[in-house]
Amino acid sequence: MSRLSMITKDKAQATVEEMYKDLERRIIASPPGLCPIDLTISFVKMAHAQTCGKCVPCRVGLGQLEALLGDVLDGRATLDTINLIEKTARSIYLSADCAIGYEAANMVLKGIEGFRYDFEEHILRDRCNFGIYQSVPCVSLCPAGVDIPGYIALISEGRYDDAIKLIKKDNPMPATCAYVCEHPCETRCRRNMIDDSINIRGLKRFAVDNASEVKNPERMPLTGKKVAVIGAGPSGLTCAYFLSMMGHQVDIYERRNKLGGMLRYGIPSYRLPREILDKEIDTLLSYGVNVFTNVTVGKDISVVDLKDKYDSVYIAIGAQIHKNMGIEGEDILGVYSAVDILKEIGDGIYPDFKDKKVAIIGGGNVAIDVARSAIRLGAKNANIIYRRRKDDMPALKEEVEAAIAEGCEVYELSNPIKVESNEDGRVKALIVKPQIVGMIENGRPKMQDAKEKPISIECDVVVIAIGQGIESKDFEKDGIPVRRGVIDALSSAGVKDIPGVFAGGDCISGPATVIQAIAAGKVAAANIDNYLGYHHVIESDVSIPQPRLADRVPCGRVNMKERPIEERIDDFLLAECPMSLEEANQESKRCLRCDHFGFGVFKGGRTEKW
Repeated sequence: MSRLSMITKDKAQATVEEMYKDLERRIIASPPGLCPIDLTISFVKMAHAQTCGKCVPCRVGLGQLEALLGDVLDGRATLDTINLIEKTARSIYLSADCAIGYEAANMVLKGIEGFRYDFEEHILRDRCNFGIYQSVPCVSLCPAGVDIPGYIALISEGRYDDAIKLIKKDNPMPATCAYVCEHPCETRCRRNMIDDSINIRGLKRFAVDNASEVKNPERMPLTGKKVAVIGAGPSGLTCAYFLSMMGHQVDIYERRNKLGGMLRYGIPSYRLPREILDKEIDTLLSYGVNVFTNVTVGKDISVVDLKDKYDSVYIAIGAQIHKNMGIEGEDILGVYSAVDILKEIGDGIYPDFKDKKVAIIGGGNVAIDVARSAIRLGAKNANIIYRRRKDDMPALKEEVEAAIAEGCEVYELSNPIKVESNEDGRVKALIVKPQIVGMIENGRPKMQDAKEKPISIECDVVVIAIGQGIESKDFEKDGIPVRRGVIDALSSAGVKDIPGVFAGGDCISGPATVIQAIAAGKVAAANIDNYLGYHHVIESDVSIPQPRLADRVPCGRVNMKERPIEERIDDFLLAECPMSLEEANQESKRCLRCDHFGFGVFKGGRTEKW
C-alpha cells in the first residue's frame, strides 16, 4: 500500500472558506435596485475564478462572457452584442464539463430572457433602469415604506413615543404589526454582512409595549367630501384612517359585527391579543369615522348605490372564503374549513377538539394557526399534512418550530387523496399518497406520486387550510371588473374604467400579508385624495437622532422567546415574550444606520412626507 497522509486545510484555504462565508452574507444583504447586468458580470467573474481550467468552455468561454458583459456596461456594445452573449452562453451551457460552467452560462441566459430590455437601455441610451430607487434595504422592502432606521434610533435613546409617531406616519397599525408582521424588512438587512439581521419586529413591539398613550396628529380642515370604505380589515381601516385625517368624511361598511377582518377572524389571540387589536382600531376611528356593521355590500346595498351616495368608494373586502380540495369525502361530517374555524374562534366560539385526533391539510400560516389552536383546545394530536417538504412550507419558520414544539407533527410529502368515514358517516381517517421530490419548476420542486401504497392517518377531524378566495360575484354583478377571481384594479388602486371606485388588499392580489394590506390602504388613500381634488401632505415632526460613530463589532441577534410550552398550550394568552430593556438597548444599537451612510446620505433614507 502506498504511503498516505491526512489532508488538512492550510491557512490560505481556511481564509478562502471564510471569504466564501463573507460572500454569502453579502449576497443575503444585497438590496433591491442593483444593476442586473453589473450583478451578472460579478457572478460570472466568481464562476471564472472557480473553474479548474480543464475544459475550454469554462476556461475561455466564461472569460469571453466577462468581456462581452463589460462592453455592455462600458458603452462599447451594439445590439448584436446581446445575440453574441446569448450564443456564447448557450454554447458554454451545452458543452461545459461541470456545474461551474453550465450554471454560470445558464444564469446569463436567464438574464437575457428576464431583463433584455435593460441590456438594450445600456447599449442604446447608456443608462440603467435599476437606479437604486431606495438605498436603505429595510425601508425599500417594507411595503408601507416605514422609516425603520429612524424609529430604531429613537428606541435606542428611549424615545418610544416618538418611535410610534414616526411609524404611524406610514403605518397606522404599529401595535398589530409589532405582533404579527412577517417582517420582510429583515431579509436584506445590511447587518447580515457582519453577523445577522436586526430584529426589527421585536424592537417595534418593545416600543409599542413601552410607549405612553400616543395621540393621533391633528385632523386637517374638513373638505366636505365623503368616501365609503367596504371592509374593515387592515387595508380598509388604514385607508379610512388616512382619509379621515385628511379631512374627508369616511363611512365603513362591514359585513361582520366586529371590525378587524382577518386580524380578528384569522389570527388567534395567542399571537394577537384582542384587547390590543380593539384599542388600535378605536384609535384609527377616532377622527370620526362612521361604522355600519352587519351590512353586506352586494346584498343589503349595492356598489352602485354607494357610488351615487359618495364621492368615492374603496373596496377592501379581503379574501375570507375557503377553498375546497376536490377530494373524495370532503363533505362528510367532521371535515371543516380552517377559515370557518378561525372565524368562530375570533367570535369567541371555540370548537370542541377535546381528546380528538385532528388532521390539518396545508402548509401556510393559517394551517399552523389552526394546528396550534387545536392543541390549546385539548386535541389528542394535531397532524399537519403537507404535500411538499417541510422546508417548502410558506408559513413563517418560527411559527412552524413553535407548532412542533407544542406537540404538532408535520407529515411532509403527503398528498391527501380521500377522507374515509366510519359507519356513522363521520371522519375516520385521511388517506394520503406519499410523494417524491421531482424537477424544480418556477423555483420550487415539483411533487409526484411515489411508488408506494397510500397511507391511512387515523383522525376524528379534518381541517382544510389550502388558501382563501375572494367573494367577488356580487361585485361583478354591479359592474366591478373581476379577473381570475380577483377585482381588476391598477397599481394606483383605481378600478379599471370606473372613475371614483378604488380597490386594494387581498381582494386584488389574493391572500397576502398584513403589512401588504396596510400598504394598499395607504396607496389607496393617497390616490383617492388626489381624485377628490386634493394633495394633502402627511409629515412627521419627529427629529431623528444622529448616527453614532461606533465600531461595527460583531454581536449576536436578540431573538424572541415564548412562554414555557406547558403553560402556553393550555390557554389563548399571548405566547411570545417581549424583549427586556437590556436586550432592546443592545439590539437597537446594532443598526448600521444605512439612512446616513453609503447611498443613504445622497438619496435620503426616509420619506419625510407623502
